[in-house]
Amino acid sequence: MEYDHQLKIFSCRSSKYLAEKIAKSLCTDLGNSIVTTFSDGEFQPAFDESVRGATVCIVQSTFPPTDNIFELLLMIDAAHRASAYKVIAVIPYFGWARQDRKDRPRVSIGAKLVANLLTAAGADRVMTCDLHADQIQGFFDIPVDHIYASSIFLPYLRDLKIENLSIASPDMGGAKRANAYSRILGAPMIICHKSRERPNVVGSMTAIGDVAGRNVVIVDDMVDTAGTITKCADMLMEKGALSVRAICTHPVLSGNAYERINKSALSEFIVTDTIPLRAAEGTDTSKFTVLSVANIFADIISKVYNNKPISGSWTF
Repeated sequence: MEYDHQLKIFSCRSSKYLAEKIAKSLCTDLGNSIVTTFSDGEFQPAFDESVRGATVCIVQSTFPPTDNIFELLLMIDAAHRASAYKVIAVIPYFGWARQDRKDRPRVSIGAKLVANLLTAAGADRVMTCDLHADQIQGFFDIPVDHIYASSIFLPYLRDLKIENLSIASPDMGGAKRANAYSRILGAPMIICHKSRERPNVVGSMTAIGDVAGRNVVIVDDMVDTAGTITKCADMLMEKGALSVRAICTHPVLSGNAYERINKSALSEFIVTDTIPLRAAEGTDTSKFTVLSVANIFADIISKVYNNKPISGSWTF
């Protein structure tokens, strides 16, 4: 099929594993790029082929370290300066999304700052998955395609054919997400209510809803230290749940997260590959099931490139 301009898929270093899957799904090859690193740690990415007049998609999840977001910004700027027709930032995991509001005095709104940086660098469009807060889309003055991983989690859960299924939210903030799964799967909902002693440290927790005799699936958008989700799982089992699984779009999994998950009552931890599993060598990952978002992003990229509607695609 002939197009007015060419579609090219590139990747920053940390998301090459996912970009290769996206390119394969689009029946194309991943574009060539190089990164020059100086002795002081400064780096300079560059395209190793022409992108003039092309729609350029740059794939990079912005999980720590901050080099990842800055490499993406430099790649966007390079594409813009190389006369690309359009530059699309494909950010499966949008970092700094937890900083979406001024929740106490004298703090930054990191998500808004990142949105400004992406626009200033020259991005014409952003594609991302399961933002921590939907309102972050409004931080951008360019189009944002917000994709929901529920489109791959829901078929997987249906295929498991779990009897006496209940959907749980690990906190009050995730109730809307859990309610959507509950409605679609026709399963009752449980809400876990927690109090935090300080950031990343959970104090007390209780459950609202019927737990005894149920097979529970906890739904969350991201898991960092795994303190909340493992405490929730243990508490649900203590209250009579038959089994507890968890699904999580973005497995940040910092600190002792892997150890906590392995020691917890969770029987399965289902994640996507927006962030690669980065367990230390020798860590048991038998509880983990990884589902890929590559086909989701490939489909949306294709529809945007061909000016086709994406409403209803890869959403609840």
